[in-house]
Formats: sequence, structure tokens, C-alpha cells
Amino acid sequence: MSTQWHSLKSDETMMKLGTHPEGLSTTELEERVKKYGYNELEEKAAVSPLALFISQFKSLLIIILFAAAVISLVLGKIPEAVSIITIVIFAGVLGFIQEFRAGKALQALKKMAAPLAIVVRDGKEQEIPSRELVPGDIIKIAMGAKIPADARIIKCANLKVEEAALTGESVPVDKHTDPVEGNDIPLGDRNNILFAGTAVSFGRGTAVVVATGMQTEFGKIAAMLQNTEDERTPLQVNLDQLGKKLGIFAIALAAVMSVFQLVKIFSAGPLTTDSVMEIFIWGVALAVAVIPEALPAVVTISLALGVRRMVKRKALIRKLPAVETLGATNIICSDKTGTLTQDAMTIKKMYAGGAVYTVTGNGYKPEGKILKGETEVTTLDDPPLAHLLQSGVLCNDTKLTKEDNEWEIIGDPTEGAIVVVAEKAGISNTTFKGENPRLYEIPFSSETKKMTTVNKSEDGLIVSSKGALEMLLSECKYIYSSSGIRELTNGDVDEINKHYKTFASDALRVLTICGKKMEMDIDSFKTIAEEANEKEPVREDLAKIIESDLVFYGLVGMFDPPREEVKAAIKVCDKAGIRPIMITGDHKDTAVAVAKELGILKHGGALSGQELDKLTDEEFIDSVESTDVYARISPAHKLKIVEALMRKGNIVAMTGDGVNDAPSLKKANIGVAMGITGTDVSKEAADMILTDDNFSSIVSAIEEGRSIFENIRKYLVYLLSGNLGTVFGILITFFLGYSLPINAVQILFINFIMDGLVAIALGVEPPEPGIMDRKPRRTKEGILNNIAMRSIGVLSVWIAIITTASYVFAQEVVVHPEGMTEDMINKEASTVFFITLLAAR
Repeated sequence: MSTQWHSLKSDETMMKLGTHPEGLSTTELEERVKKYGYNELEEKAAVSPLALFISQFKSLLIIILFAAAVISLVLGKIPEAVSIITIVIFAGVLGFIQEFRAGKALQALKKMAAPLAIVVRDGKEQEIPSRELVPGDIIKIAMGAKIPADARIIKCANLKVEEAALTGESVPVDKHTDPVEGNDIPLGDRNNILFAGTAVSFGRGTAVVVATGMQTEFGKIAAMLQNTEDERTPLQVNLDQLGKKLGIFAIALAAVMSVFQLVKIFSAGPLTTDSVMEIFIWGVALAVAVIPEALPAVVTISLALGVRRMVKRKALIRKLPAVETLGATNIICSDKTGTLTQDAMTIKKMYAGGAVYTVTGNGYKPEGKILKGETEVTTLDDPPLAHLLQSGVLCNDTKLTKEDNEWEIIGDPTEGAIVVVAEKAGISNTTFKGENPRLYEIPFSSETKKMTTVNKSEDGLIVSSKGALEMLLSECKYIYSSSGIRELTNGDVDEINKHYKTFASDALRVLTICGKKMEMDIDSFKTIAEEANEKEPVREDLAKIIESDLVFYGLVGMFDPPREEVKAAIKVCDKAGIRPIMITGDHKDTAVAVAKELGILKHGGALSGQELDKLTDEEFIDSVESTDVYARISPAHKLKIVEALMRKGNIVAMTGDGVNDAPSLKKANIGVAMGITGTDVSKEAADMILTDDNFSSIVSAIEEGRSIFENIRKYLVYLLSGNLGTVFGILITFFLGYSLPINAVQILFINFIMDGLVAIALGVEPPEPGIMDRKPRRTKEGILNNIAMRSIGVLSVWIAIITTASYVFAQEVVVHPEGMTEDMINKEASTVFFITLLAAR
């Protein structure tokens, strides 16, 4: 079992790694490089482009076509040989381009590694390439830095790290140095660990490297990517099976009919070189007639046309076969943040002056109402609300901006929610801060769980503080009630705790806001503040003065609101027999609340990552049928969930935007990456990219996928009825004693050139009405179902009858001019057969 670095104290970690605050020595470094290797992601030996291109020609249909081309070449039939080889190479090039583009995920993952790192070695700080880091190295990090390796924090100040690429959650994580007790703690809760590839959004720190290269969490994801095979799509499997059956049929037919031809010629006289060549040509023609040479190109055209339509519906397809697979999808595993929700923290409820306020409007757009009961209020007519939001704005570093007609925040999402609700209440963030400039700040830290500022106002010094209730309520001596400021009572505390629990039970993230007017003149405060910046004891004493005897202003409860259009999309899923599942790194209570609001949680099942780990493999596989929500999930969990669902026979679409999603995106039948928030790694591993990061776009893409599958099925009915009708026509003329009515080149012309035009026509057909009111087709249902097979049988017999009749008519009924040789009559009849075949198909 690997070391649980998060559960160790920082000095225990350093002792276990055999290092010290002065860093490793040069001698120790050389030994560790030999032991651990370089801090870089390893790659399997890549398949060369040439080998990848050659691998496109392994299917039975292609081999038969190659054999036909070689035989034609040997027999001097150059046009036939060139035609066949051209078609085969064209299909091979299409397959090569698709597979070559599909293998870029690991290269994108490597690009996310930090190029340089600041490390302490031999007691000196130095900047080195991050690939040279080894376990035991002491690294320094600061705001804006990318973490170069997994490391245990040993010192930090106000450290926040953006871990969205790894955990999928957009809110920066507060880091600390204390041990995190317990084994198998989710990555998102290991708050004393830094992970390679994530970024520091605030503060600074010192850490000891505990894992490098493939042993980091990023490395484990890289290993999963390498070991995860791309799943073949239902269409690929169906077409392969069809190709094998047709190939065997073509070989058997050519062999049997060649034997008949041999017997026929031998009975008429001795075999000659010309007669043997005629038999070979005849066999090649039959094989070519059976094999749908145009099928790979036709399917590609149909899929490509579908891709163009999907782009208009905000879905960008990276791998063409994925288009059709969407049509069979019956499960969508979706991330929560940004896909089902808006990824914009929004205050929904507030508590101040003994009253509860409800806030309307979602996202960062500063539009909405603040309701006290049924009455709309503003800060002008509600002093408790005014003090709550004014302090929230002053104790805040986030800005609200509008660009390209879109409202965005610059800073922390939690602070952004406070800025937005203040704007709704009539407090301009920029103006109010300008009127009350900040003089001093006690930054947020994971130890204190609060942030406090001192601002200059017309009335003197204003203290504003926000943070966790358990840290701030004990510092409060007063409360701002509906009648003004008074002493805080035990009854007030009970009431505050009751509302806090009510907000939390609604899956709201709750912040406490306090403040006071500070009884000190501005000049004296400035003098002490300057001294505090230089001397730790003075800073500690000043903090006690500032953060004592505070006035409790209230609570704000916020959440990440669901996307407005997702509810409608989930209703469409219900009608279409598609089951949505939420998989998130967020906490279970929050996930369940969002799932209930959206209508995802139907079976009542929700599991956390830790609960999953306690299940046996059999219990886990059984549980996937009744679990709609997964919370605090690791990359390995995501992959395991997708594999279990697929093992149950489901066609699974998996959404994701972070590095942590890449293995499951690659494993799923359809990997869906986010175009706006998605990392390059997730995009390269995915089959499809949503340009608007919207769950409803997946549902639209599924509708297109179903339509495309139906169009391909229609085309196959057309193609195979024509091919088999051609074969039956040739066979009937043979048994009637006539020569071969058409040659291989003519068959290729019909199968490839003419069929392609029909494919384009079928490819642009819009979805049939009610296509999303049906259940997904069964995975075991072949592309040619019973109805399609009956249609092929009837049409092929009809084509065979009318083409044979036209040939016999040209041979026996038409009066030929005197002087026409038998060869000329055969060519004339062949022309009639060819034209009739074109018209019939």
C-alpha cells in the first residue's frame, strides 16, 4: 500500500523521505535520480504513421479487393486493377487520418507539466527544470505558479490552489499544513497536498516533493490513458460483421461458380490459357459485385454531413464513428459543475436582522430582486441588509465585469456571489470601495477560516469580516437586529445556528459576515499598521484588537444554480429512454440537492467515493443500475463506473472537462469534453466537444446520431439490394448459358460512383418526427434488422428479374442487323443490361 502522505505530520513526512529544510545535497540527488527517474510522464512506444496506415488494410473485404486487384493486374486487366486499388487506398487514408488524430491525449497531458520549479538544494534556492525534481526535494511556490510535482505542504500562508483540472471543481481549495486523518481520502479533501499540474491562485508556501513522474496523480491518469483501449462503436462492429459475412459469401460464390464454369468449359473441350483467364475474370467480377466497395466512403460521407449539422447545434465531433454511436446511447454520465450547473456561485438566501431574505436571479448577471417575505427591499429601506452587504463588499477582492455582453467575475467565485447580490441591492462594488478605501487586511487562511479588512469611511474606521460561522460567532459581542445594534444573547446564538443549519440542509454554502466601527483615529491606526507589517508580535496584537467585540450582521447562503435549459433536456431524455447520471467531485449533499432539482435523482441512489470503496466488485456492478448520483469521485472511480455500466450492456456517453476525466472519456462509448472550460487533455481524449459546455447539446447530438443511423440503414438497404440484385442477375444469365453480362469495372462504377450520390442525398435527410420519443435501439440489434432484410430480399429479386429480362430481350428478341458478330451482340446486350441496372438501382 502506498504511503498516505496526507495523514502524516510535515516533520514525519520529511523524516520518511530522508530530507530536511535545507534541501537535498548533490550526492543525494544523483542517488534519487537513479532510484526514481526523472519527473516526466512516460509514453508507450508510439505506432509509426506507416504502421498505422498499413493497419487500415486488415479487414476481410479489403483483402478480397486487394486479391481481386492483383488477379486483374496479372491477367492484364489494368483498368479493373487501378479502379479497385484507388477505392481501397481512399478508404485506408480516411481511416488513417481519423486514428492518427485520436491519439493526442497524452501529449496534451505532458504540456500541462510545469517547465520550471524553485527548489532548495544545499541550503540555497535555485530554479531548475521541473523534470529534475525528485522525492525529498523542497520546493517553493507562490501565486500564479504551476505545481511541478505532488508535494506535502510544510509551510504556507493564505494558500489557495486551483484544482479544477484534477478534481473538476472550480472553487479554489484552501490549503494548510495539518495532517488529514484517514486512508483513501478523496483528492479534493487532501488539503495539505499539492498536486502536479494544478496552479496556485493565492498565497505562498513551501512543500516537500512526495511523488514525481508516473507516481503523481497526473501520472496515474497518464497510465490509465495508456491502458485504456478505445471502444469500438456499434456501427464499426456491425459493419465489420457485415463485411466478414459478405466477404465469405463473395469467396464462396466466386469459388463455387468458378467450378461450375470450369466444368462447363471442360465439357465443351480441353482447357486453354484463355479459358482459365476467363474463369479468373469471372470470379473477380462476382466477388466485386458482392462486395460494397463504396460502403466505407459512403458511411464517411453520411457521418461527415451529420458532423456539419451537429456543429450548428454546439457539438463538435472529433471521431466520425462517434456520430452514429450517439444514436444508441442510453446513459449519459455528466459532471455537475458547468455542465448541469452554470458554474457561477449565486446567493439564494440571506439572514439579517432576524429576517430571512430570498434572492431571485442566477449567475453573475446583477439582475434580480431581494425579497423579505413577499416584499421587495433594498439597502435604502433595510439597515440590517445594508450593513450585511456593505461589509461583504468591503471584505472582498473580486471584481464584476461585462465583456461581449456577458457578465463575468475576476477573482474568487464565493466573493463574486457577494458582489453580485450587493449590486442587486443597489450597492456598486467599484463605487463603494472607492468611497471607503482599504487601509489594512488580515488575509484569509485555512487555519483562521476568515478574512478581515479595515476601511476608511466618513465616520472613521470600519472593520468588515467574513468567514466560517464557528470562527466568527465566538468573536461577536453584539448583533445588528431589526431595531439596531444590541448585545448578542444565547437566544440569538441559537437562532443563528438554526438558520445556518437550515441553509446548509438546502445544500447552500454558508458564509458569516460581521463588522464594527473601530474606535481609533485614522492616523494612529496607520502608524500601528505600518509597524505591524514589519513585526509579527505587533501584527498579532493588532489582529486581536480588530477582530474582537464584533457585530454579527448575518449569513449568506449560496449555490451553483442549474442551467435553465437542462431540466427540459432531462425530460427529453426520459421520453427517449436515456438515463442521466451525475458524477461529481463535489460533496454528496450538494450533488443530491442539484440532482433532485433537475429531476436526475429518480431511483433514490447516491454514493460517495468512500462508500464505493467499501463495496465488493459484485456489489458495485449491481449498484450501478440503481445509483443516479456519485459524489467525491476520483479519476479511478469514474473509470470504474463507466466500465461497470458498459459491462451491463449500456452505451455510455461520459462528459468531462478536467485532466481527471480523460481516462473515462477515452473508455466510454462516447467521450464528451467541454469546449469552454475543458483542458486540452480532456478534449484530445474525447470523441465529441461541446462548444457551449451545455448538457442539452448532448441530447441534441443524440437526436442527430439516431437520424444518421437510420439514414445509413436506408442506404445499406439500397446498396445491398442493388449489389445482390446484380449478382443474381449475373448468375441467372450464367445458368441460362450466356456470357458475363458486365465486367468488373462496370460493377465498380455502379457500386462506387452512383452509390455515392445516393449516400449524399440520404445523408442530408433531417431527423424523422418523433425520433426522440423512441427508446434507444438495442445494442445487439444489427444495422440490418428483420424489416431491412425483407426489403433487401424483395428489391434484389426485382432488380435481378428486370435486368436479366432486358439482357435476354437484347440477345433473343431484338432483330440484329446482318453482319453483327456474336461478340458485338454480346456487347450490345451487355450495354442494355448495364443501363437497365443503373435505372433499376
